[in-house]
Amino acid sequence: MITPSDHPNASYAAAGVDIAAGEEAVERLKPYAAKASRPEVLGGIGGFAGLFELKLDRWSEPVLASSTDGVGTKLAVARALDVHDTVGIDLVAMVVDDLVVCGAEPLFLQDYIAVGKVVPERIAQLVKGISEGCVRAGCALLGGETAEHPGLMAAGDYDLCATGVGVVEASKLLGPDRVRPGDVVIAMAATGLHSNGYSLARHVLLDLAKLPLSGHVEEFGRTLGEELLEPTRIYAKDCLALVAETDVRTFAHVTGGGLAANLARVLPPDLTAVLDRRSWTPAPVFAVIAQRGRIERSDMEQTFNMGVGMVAVISAEDSDRALAMLTARHVPAWVLGDVNRTKDLAGLDGADQRVVLRGEHPRF
Repeated sequence: MITPSDHPNASYAAAGVDIAAGEEAVERLKPYAAKASRPEVLGGIGGFAGLFELKLDRWSEPVLASSTDGVGTKLAVARALDVHDTVGIDLVAMVVDDLVVCGAEPLFLQDYIAVGKVVPERIAQLVKGISEGCVRAGCALLGGETAEHPGLMAAGDYDLCATGVGVVEASKLLGPDRVRPGDVVIAMAATGLHSNGYSLARHVLLDLAKLPLSGHVEEFGRTLGEELLEPTRIYAKDCLALVAETDVRTFAHVTGGGLAANLARVLPPDLTAVLDRRSWTPAPVFAVIAQRGRIERSDMEQTFNMGVGMVAVISAEDSDRALAMLTARHVPAWVLGDVNRTKDLAGLDGADQRVVLRGEHPRF
């Protein structure tokens, strides 16, 4: 038989969940969410499900694409600095730039924010960043969830993830089957580390080098914290512009695994991309991490984007036009290499990996 215990009455609030704070957070985030919309959105924030009217007359054979991702340990830097209005941009970038690889137009995104304790102002700042990212990507923020997890997460902790949905015409799907020998590989510059490799970066810069996040770093021309929180560039609209005006074969979003591993994912088995490290100089942050951590080049290239955030494989005839378009859109871009038949590269070291990086980075 269960008998009453000698303790105060239990309640959700006593267990650590603040319903009133959650409701306040929703009210604070609504103006930001409203900015990230599209004409196809039906209703607003607050329903049990987000509604999006798919206008099928735009496509003959629409194919839906979806992607889910998070921000990772970059959030630790945001929490340490108490700066929360940029990592939402990173969240959107990691999702929509995966969608666009196959040529899909991002339609909408839904986020999930898990917190140890709901702080309405912080939730609003997180959603502000997510909203800004959606605006940059041209997609709607269709809704999401904020979950308070007392006892599972510390009061100041939070984590972010999101799922995005896009659409592409079946006949216009990009991928390895479109890539041809002689195609040109074009690099689009990253804005820094983006959202990958932060476990290693934090270990080297904060634990080994003991650099303060608030301290000015001469190589960066700003504080370490500002460098590490630089938002990920969102390439979705730029990539879709290329698709509309040039013969794009495929894209590769350079995230975990680095340039070679991610480009290899979009190459057919019989073709190899030969890239030239001499065609660009990685941003100073990569050299600082490598030097302070005594990290081998192979480890750096397998962990970080090394300054290349997105790659386009384009027909040689359209490469100049693509570069001009990206320049006009204020996206630094350059010819990174070209695509060859693997059998023609039998004597080239690394050809069996389908991506060969030649030469050395200048001043790195």
